[in-house]
Amino acid sequence: MAKPHGRKTRQMVGEILQSRDRKKALEQLAKIPDMQLVGHLFSHFYATSELIKFRSITAMGLLGKRLAAGHMENARNLMRRLMWNLNDESGGIGWGSAEAMGEITGRSPALAEEYASILFSFLDPKANYIDNPLLQQGVLWGIGTCVRAFPDKLTPHLAGLIGLFLDDRDETKKAYAVRALAGAAPLSPGFLPGHILADTKKIQLYTGWHFALTRICDLARSGGDAQGQIQATSK
Repeated sequence: MAKPHGRKTRQMVGEILQSRDRKKALEQLAKIPDMQLVGHLFSHFYATSELIKFRSITAMGLLGKRLAAGHMENARNLMRRLMWNLNDESGGIGWGSAEAMGEITGRSPALAEEYASILFSFLDPKANYIDNPLLQQGVLWGIGTCVRAFPDKLTPHLAGLIGLFLDDRDETKKAYAVRALAGAAPLSPGFLPGHILADTKKIQLYTGWHFALTRICDLARSGGDAQGQIQATSK
């Protein structure tokens, strides 16, 4: 593939992210040089379409994995950029950054070792707590993705922080908390409270390239993977 730059590349990335064919789209994105691709994926974190935002996050996860395998310092720089976006001093709002941290750490053991604890700290009032409700959704999603890959990272302390959102009025945060807890540990009686196992409210949940309508109780009982699709692709 030729190496287009600037606006042309951004347009190409946008068109690829609209494809319904996940495998083909990710293969096409991987043909764009990583250091060109990274900025264009970041720009789509702010897409008005939630689907395009999440697809760009998925692609960023794979890009982070490639960088970690080929040039670890570039991967670290990417993680630092995501962290900076979530810092109040950045002057912006880090839409998609926590989700991308989760995608990347969920695909790279080396990056998970270095940065998972930082991602987790965004829920901790004694650490780097983020109080923006919409960013909290992203933090919960990111943590759920990371601990799904590395369930041993779900410490009792982290589980307790996530569990605080099981009674949240925001159904999205509640569902993402369920996804994190159920996906990181085998369900056993009493692991999730009864009102969650009986919660029939439906939510649109991203499944790796599409959204699927699922009930919170089904999400809880299926180990955080109600449709058998979430995080189903190889890492």
